[in-house]
Amino acid sequence: MGDHVGKRLGTATLVAALALMPGGALALDVRIDGIDGNVAENIRHYLDGLDPEQFSRARVEGEAQRRTREAMRVYGYYEPDIRLRLDDRDPPRHVELAIDPGPRVTIERLSFRLAGDAREDPPFQEAIDAFPLAVGDPLVHAPYDRLRARLANLSLERGYFDWRFTDRRMEVRPFAESARLYLALDSGPRYRFGNVTLSGSHIEPERLRNMLTFAPGDPYLAGELARYNQGLGQTRWFGSITVRPRLIEGEALFRDADADADAASAEADGWWGELEASPPEVETPTLTMAAVDAAAAVGRRGPPEVPVDVTLTPADRHQFEVGVGFATDVGPRLRFSWDQPWINRYGHGLDHDLFISAPEQRFSGVYSMPLDDPLRDSYRFQYGFRHRDNKDTRSLEATLEGARRWEFENRWVQTIYVRSTFEDFTQGGDDEQVVILYPGVSWSRTRTRNPTFPTWGDRQRIAFEVSDGAWGSDADFLRVTGETQWIRLFGDDMRLVTGMGIGAIETDDFSKIPPSLRFFAGGDRSVRGYGYESLSPRNEEGKLTGGQQLLTASVELQRRLTGDWWGAAFVDTGDAFEEWGPDDLNTGAGLGVRWISPVGPIRFDIAHPFDDEDNAWRIHFAIGPEF
Repeated sequence: MGDHVGKRLGTATLVAALALMPGGALALDVRIDGIDGNVAENIRHYLDGLDPEQFSRARVEGEAQRRTREAMRVYGYYEPDIRLRLDDRDPPRHVELAIDPGPRVTIERLSFRLAGDAREDPPFQEAIDAFPLAVGDPLVHAPYDRLRARLANLSLERGYFDWRFTDRRMEVRPFAESARLYLALDSGPRYRFGNVTLSGSHIEPERLRNMLTFAPGDPYLAGELARYNQGLGQTRWFGSITVRPRLIEGEALFRDADADADAASAEADGWWGELEASPPEVETPTLTMAAVDAAAAVGRRGPPEVPVDVTLTPADRHQFEVGVGFATDVGPRLRFSWDQPWINRYGHGLDHDLFISAPEQRFSGVYSMPLDDPLRDSYRFQYGFRHRDNKDTRSLEATLEGARRWEFENRWVQTIYVRSTFEDFTQGGDDEQVVILYPGVSWSRTRTRNPTFPTWGDRQRIAFEVSDGAWGSDADFLRVTGETQWIRLFGDDMRLVTGMGIGAIETDDFSKIPPSLRFFAGGDRSVRGYGYESLSPRNEEGKLTGGQQLLTASVELQRRLTGDWWGAAFVDTGDAFEEWGPDDLNTGAGLGVRWISPVGPIRFDIAHPFDDEDNAWRIHFAIGPEF
């Protein structure tokens, strides 16, 4: 009975698949009386692929009857009374179904059993406990099929490679209006991770082993292999990465070409689904590696192990990238980067970056020295040169920095650094040359889903920096900065983007603070409606001096217009100022459009500044993600 039901289910699945195939077929217009809801929708789904032009009128009627019964059977209706009427056209275009569904089969018995190590593995019992049907409920096939697939997937994901269903039956008795569902899984033993073999790597093997998310002897989890693969990719050391379990059989000590062919045929239906078999080059029997492993395992106790093979190829040693863009803050801009993701067998890297725009030009580089955990611990040494000529700011700056970086399990990144800056600047009425040596510490975290256009994400950063003449700095100060930004998606078509930024400098002589450390507001990523870095205190001549404090905030609500196009409404407020508690803040509001283009999100905004009497509106245009 179970095999018969399985064949009928296979037929129903094939019909459903054919119904989804595209083509020029003319589908019947279907009207259904006597039943509605999911059952009626499923009938329409089954009839959707029926092309009346391909069959005679009698065949169309018979096929419609058969498909209707198949569609109702998966919802427990095994004996419906179906009256069908086609319109008079040839071929027919319309069918009316008057259905008396008849009695519905209910579940008389549920028997789900676990054997093997899976009995003690909670996810298996949780899957069974989550089965939504109970004795006395109407029969629906889909939950049973989902449970069967879930147990099979859990077996593969959690290392039960000898799993099998010892009982898998759906016994339906339409005459008794009852069904009995049986499912028994014998998982066999749970495999453990074995030794990890690395091949093709140009990086010290110990560095790669330190990145392992599992240890030999740990229970097998497919997700751990995926995590390790992802971690190797994040190092940027490799052009290709393959991490896979070595699945072997040790049942036979010898084999020949015929045995290989038989094994491939039989095992292709097993848990790994595909096996490539190659005949031996000689006709005499050969000793297999599996046989060697099996012989070595004689007398060994403990759970079976699965070794892991990691195959790697080096990434290009020199990688170049050129980018051209435009933003209303800086106008046209050009970026050129030269990255060396690895320069030696220890995985050290060196990146260079050149940025050119009208108000700012800079050249910088970072030398990275990964430590025992390359993704979490490293030293970084940076250099940079920058020239700025923007409004009332003229600056030539050179910087050196050494930093120690840690990333914790909660994804917060702690960085302790020492920075030395020489800056020759003119800011408003201040004209100075300063050399500043100052240590700092920062904590930051960025979390996103879909980084290009996040549907969910947040970013936080807080930093403290201090400079003092006691160690040779030309300026004494304590500088604190912080920022937060949040993105949340409501439903499928509503997106909220909000953020806040603060900053403060405590100093006895503000004239010694270079422009790179002072605060300015206004622009595409600050307070829209105002020019780039145009908000700050001014001196007696009306020139911008920069602020000792900063406060900005923004709220933006986006709604999908169609496809990759979104509309936006926003309010920004903020300012840079000399003392805390400003009398008022500069506020802007407006409307915008977002397009998720192939090169990244493109933002176009029109903003009105409420506190600028000289400008009624300002256009803002930028390319790139919020984070």
